[in-house]
Amino acid sequence: MIRRQAIAVLSLIAGVVALYLHLYKLGLVGSISCDTGGCDRAMFSSWGWFVGVDVALVGVVGYALLLIASIVSLQPALAGRRWPVTTLLVLAVLGFTFTLRLKYGEFIVLRTFCPWCAISAVAITIIWILAILEFRAVTARLEGKAAPR
Repeated sequence: MIRRQAIAVLSLIAGVVALYLHLYKLGLVGSISCDTGGCDRAMFSSWGWFVGVDVALVGVVGYALLLIASIVSLQPALAGRRWPVTTLLVLAVLGFTFTLRLKYGEFIVLRTFCPWCAISAVAITIIWILAILEFRAVTARLEGKAAPR
């Protein structure tokens, strides 16, 4: 359960960061603190959009879904069920894969660095690892094996 709690906390933190970036991109937040100069370059490039949608908004929605799924999975009646952790794992894999695409664009194509984007990348990577570990633990328990730590 501690992994599910950690996923909830990380989703909340990264979701707030994504919301901040989205509001900045909409012009609703006056300025953004970015010493590298890479934030504007990354956010306002073609890599800052995905099928016409702001990638920060994709992050807001994705982290909100992860937060909801992790809170639901914390309910005692669902502790030993597979579907809540499967949902967390699917969302984490989608988020991690999406982040790999964005990091490629940021580092390789644009040759820049956005510290705000790095917060999201680190958060989703940790969420992905925790989701894998939690899925394996629940699966092992359901199959009667010793749970991996």
